[in-house]
Amino acid sequence: MTSTAIPGNRSLILTESRPLRFITFFYLYVMQGVPAGFSSTALANYLAGQQLSSVKVGEFVAIVGAPWAFQFVWGPLIDRFQGSPMGRRRPWVIGSQVLAMLASVGIWAVGNPTTNLYALSIAFFIHSVCASVQDASVDAMAISTIPESERGRVNGFMRGGFLTGMALGAAGMAYLIHAYSFRTAALALTVFLLAFTGITFFIRERPDDVLFPGQASRRQVAAHHAHDHNIGWLFSELFRGLISRRSLLLFVPIVLVYSCQNAFIRAYNMHLIQRLGWSDQSVSVLSGTYGMVFIIVVVLVGGWISDRFGARRLLPFVIAFHAIYLLSMGLLGHYWSNQSVATTGLVLWNMMDPSLSVVSIPILMALCRPGVEGSQFTTYMALINFSDIIGAFISGHAQTYVAAPTIGLIVGCLVIISLFVVVAQKSPREIHKGSSKY
Repeated sequence: MTSTAIPGNRSLILTESRPLRFITFFYLYVMQGVPAGFSSTALANYLAGQQLSSVKVGEFVAIVGAPWAFQFVWGPLIDRFQGSPMGRRRPWVIGSQVLAMLASVGIWAVGNPTTNLYALSIAFFIHSVCASVQDASVDAMAISTIPESERGRVNGFMRGGFLTGMALGAAGMAYLIHAYSFRTAALALTVFLLAFTGITFFIRERPDDVLFPGQASRRQVAAHHAHDHNIGWLFSELFRGLISRRSLLLFVPIVLVYSCQNAFIRAYNMHLIQRLGWSDQSVSVLSGTYGMVFIIVVVLVGGWISDRFGARRLLPFVIAFHAIYLLSMGLLGHYWSNQSVATTGLVLWNMMDPSLSVVSIPILMALCRPGVEGSQFTTYMALINFSDIIGAFISGHAQTYVAAPTIGLIVGCLVIISLFVVVAQKSPREIHKGSSKY
């Protein structure tokens, strides 16, 4: 059925344009990454530079990320209420973006982040609630509009967009805080979110979607409500998909590796700033500048390799790479005082997340059950995002007992355990079509 309400430009329809899919999902994830980089890197490093304890910094990051722990609730609700003629997921995406932008105004109102840490935590907590809905709706949109043959590459762009946003939020906001003020950085975040929300409004999912609800005919409204499901059935199917043996044996090792890499970088950054005398701005800017270059290279090359050879085949090699990095950094702890060694470790860390994401996300997409694809994939991604919070919280408390190099050795050993679990599994049947070769 073609739209009778709006002829539109077919180049701005996700299902009709491959370049638009790559561009849209990249910038949508940049929108999520910038606030995350602002809070979890620029502000976390700034607070560490103000000599706040590792426990307080870890708790701040944990509070900001707490809403992501409950993101699994949003997936079924988004799948249940997807009957809008504006698109199955588009109203959720636009609505959550508007709320996230408004919540950023509350961050601006905090003032001094060091003396108002509690208010800062609450303001970012509210923003994270809105951002978690945005993330869930974008994930649901992705799995319903990306063809299987493009999943490796587009998912590389998705995670790459998030990490690029993290890098921009880390480096850019750190610069604004030190060169101007915290409020200037918060205002820049609001303007950034407002601009890209306006762009999102003009992008549709399918040809028969309309820009405004009032443009839809009765036939279009009825057609879109055909996707509605009973909420009880959605939660039941979601639970079955998550606890299936295949899901647990692949997802648990993957999320453990994410948590380990994040636990290490929290301890490493804190060690550089408070033990070795690095400025918090230099750590944030270095992560954001060189990190962005690594991210772009890894997602472009890694996404193509994932589609070409199969993400499932590559997963053990990527996990092994993580183990080697973490164990090596732990063993080299005595040499972190050498600036070249410390800088190399900080820059190389930026390869960890994107290399894991370009193989793990297509695998997780392939694990999703029919009918609850959006909910299940959203839950996977929520837990992956929350792994950063888990890593920060555990790392913050662990640093009161053991040194950062020891944390590197511990998490490196945990990654080896994940590798054994993945390798011990029988390889699933390869589906020779795009990224379904998981």
